[in-house]
Amino acid sequence: MGVIRHPLPDAELELAMREAAACTLCAGKLPLGPRPVFRVSPTARLLMIGQAPGTKVHETGIPWNDASGDRLRGWLGIDRDLFYDVSKIAIVPTGLCYPGRLPQGGDAPPRPECAPLWHPRLIPPMRQLRLTLLIGSYAIRTRLKAKGAIAPIIAEGPRDGLWPLPHPSWRTKAWAVRNPWFERDILPALRAEVGKLLSAA
Repeated sequence: MGVIRHPLPDAELELAMREAAACTLCAGKLPLGPRPVFRVSPTARLLMIGQAPGTKVHETGIPWNDASGDRLRGWLGIDRDLFYDVSKIAIVPTGLCYPGRLPQGGDAPPRPECAPLWHPRLIPPMRQLRLTLLIGSYAIRTRLKAKGAIAPIIAEGPRDGLWPLPHPSWRTKAWAVRNPWFERDILPALRAEVGKLLSAA
């Protein structure tokens, strides 16, 4: 399942969670059909906004359940148990469902209908959030309304509770070589901030 089912004291978030999990808005445009994958909680302090589920995530219903997720957990310095502790970490991608493939290869962009519909309903009720990770160009551009190259945006680090990061795909290895400041400066600061935030939750 894309959502961990447990009692939620916040009725607004509970309703949004149920309706998002049942969403079929883009059903006719999704090659594998709708399967919204996200995790929300009224007690979460850290929110991760990525792009959209890949095929493995679509199959399992578990967000970041792939090689990119392994790399992301390494960046953050946390294990799978903590990563999937929904009481501390929420995961709401830019697109909740697998969007398909591009003709030239690679996953298609998140469906444009998704974030405007569900982010305003799923995110504001999580009132304990203290930090949001914007993971990848789609999340960065959607949330920050940014254009152009993302490297300068990432190099600036966090601002107003938002921390932009590259997508942790295998392609990022080459990007990190061209931008050595990311592993040297950004990742140690990120691990320290995430560790402090989650230990206080």
